[in-house]
Amino acid sequence: MDLRERLALDLLGASYSQLSEQKRSVIDLIADQKPSGLGPIAKLDERDHWQKLADKVARVGGSWSFIIAFCTALALWAILNVLLATHAFDPYPFIFLNLMLSMVAALQAPIIMMSQNRQGLIDRAAAEHDYVVNLRAELEIMLLHDKLDALRERDILGRTDVIDAQLAQLCDDVAALKARSA
Repeated sequence: MDLRERLALDLLGASYSQLSEQKRSVIDLIADQKPSGLGPIAKLDERDHWQKLADKVARVGGSWSFIIAFCTALALWAILNVLLATHAFDPYPFIFLNLMLSMVAALQAPIIMMSQNRQGLIDRAAAEHDYVVNLRAELEIMLLHDKLDALRERDILGRTDVIDAQLAQLCDDVAALKARSA
């Protein structure tokens, strides 16, 4: 029987061909005794320039420092234009400010969504990799238990053989003592 088939039957209770692709990959890793790999986090550096820019925009746009700085800029804009009522560059109701805010929101939202979508893909790949690593660890532990059980059984059988030999020797000694005393 093939090693992969035997591992699949012993560890997962199904034939190798019946296993999902993930479980087959785990059986292959165990059979080949290869490490599970680095996972999707290592692929983070494979981003192109635009993806890195989207991540930076999402990182900055989703921070408290950005929110505080943006609120401060809005307050200064409004205060400056109210104080300079006769010479204001954007008088109340701040139409130019509203235009700028709409443009920032229109550009920032899809950029942040692109970054979040890619992060979601990375998270799903990381979860799948974690599942494979955890399943492999569990199966390896089961193999170690089987090996320990086999070692214990062999040790117990060896001790039983020694005890049987000693018991036979004692029986022979007792019989010899009875024969001498009779």
